[in-house]
Amino acid sequence: MSAAVIESLDHEGRGIAHVDGKAVFIEGALPGERVEYTMLRERPRYAQAETARVLKASAQRVAPRCVHFGTCGGCSMQHLDPLAQAAAKQRILEDALWHIGKVGPQVIYPAIHGPAWGYRYRARLSVRVVPSKGGVLIGFHQKRSSHIADMQSCPVLPPAISALVPELHRLIARLSIADRVPQIEIAVSDTATAFVFRHLLPFSEGDRRALAAFADAHGIQAWAQPGGPDTAAPLHPQGGPGLAYTLPEFDVRMDFRPTDFTQVNVHINRLLIRRAMQLLDPQPGERIADLFCGLGNFSLPIARRGAAMVGVEGSEALVERARANAAANGMAERCEFHAANLFEATEDSLAALGPLGKLLIDPPREGAIAVVKAISPLQRPPRIVYVSCNPATLARDAAVLVHEKGYVLRGAGIANMFPQTSHVESIALFEQG
Repeated sequence: MSAAVIESLDHEGRGIAHVDGKAVFIEGALPGERVEYTMLRERPRYAQAETARVLKASAQRVAPRCVHFGTCGGCSMQHLDPLAQAAAKQRILEDALWHIGKVGPQVIYPAIHGPAWGYRYRARLSVRVVPSKGGVLIGFHQKRSSHIADMQSCPVLPPAISALVPELHRLIARLSIADRVPQIEIAVSDTATAFVFRHLLPFSEGDRRALAAFADAHGIQAWAQPGGPDTAAPLHPQGGPGLAYTLPEFDVRMDFRPTDFTQVNVHINRLLIRRAMQLLDPQPGERIADLFCGLGNFSLPIARRGAAMVGVEGSEALVERARANAAANGMAERCEFHAANLFEATEDSLAALGPLGKLLIDPPREGAIAVVKAISPLQRPPRIVYVSCNPATLARDAAVLVHEKGYVLRGAGIANMFPQTSHVESIALFEQG
């Protein structure tokens, strides 16, 4: 067994050490610690390992709260103090911007913090029947594996939802098609909570009664999803309240379906929107585009400030949801939404949106490389706010904006959207140089 001193954390929350000139990425190790480790995989230029014993602990090391930590792949940083997690994520963002994009922000924004536990209002739990392991397994995938980490609780879920995990085991075990229910999607909103049961064979009448009884006993909505996300439909109760989250600062209510994309952490989402509006500074009379707008999470706050808003999203279903949300919030006249594949954006397709004073971009992990390359000298919004869930693609896109399009990176900072995990959410401001 080998020992090493940890120098820093990588983007997956692993400790980085250098041994005999080779980088070793060590799970469960923190900067400043000296650990013994066992090798998992060795390559010519790097190695992957896991901590066997901590010889000298970091002052920022804390006891993991979850009994499944270390096996479950849902969290990777529970052993690090939450404030230190945010600081580590800020360093990951800065390192990505510099090493990948060769850019540095003029200002580092204060990290956006929220609750460290019980924050996860969206979750997708895998289900598998394995008689040799005691029957029904429910949970996230194990680290480095397609196997399921069988959970009895989960402290990043809201406490009331975590408490239902043992009940879910018993419910699934009673179903006639228990081995054909591969997934349960959970969506907690301000108005209702939905459990969406993915099923590969039809439920029997007995199954439906069991699901209805579970919903009634625990005050949730049971939905059935026999196919893709669009096939999800309420099973019990029928005609219950729709799911919605509110943005009180902007007097906005956002209705959504449980299979729609919404942010996992409602607390951080509200603060991230506040930061985005501070940086974007929408004004009455301005025309602003929100690209990858989803169901209008940033669009409606922009419109609430009086600007004319143009939203573009790849999903027709989400575009319809955005239009409905704009109308329900009394802002239909200030909002227009279009369905388009932004991964194939061109100068012509951006020009077709009309003159734009400012731009907000909130892409998925793949980033927005086609969009930033399509910004032309003839239509170059003076201000761009970029919300990112992947520092590497943000850095790649920032390089284009700064080195090819003439923008300046005024500032960047992280939002700790996923405490206890290595996921880095961030926001950056670009302005014309």
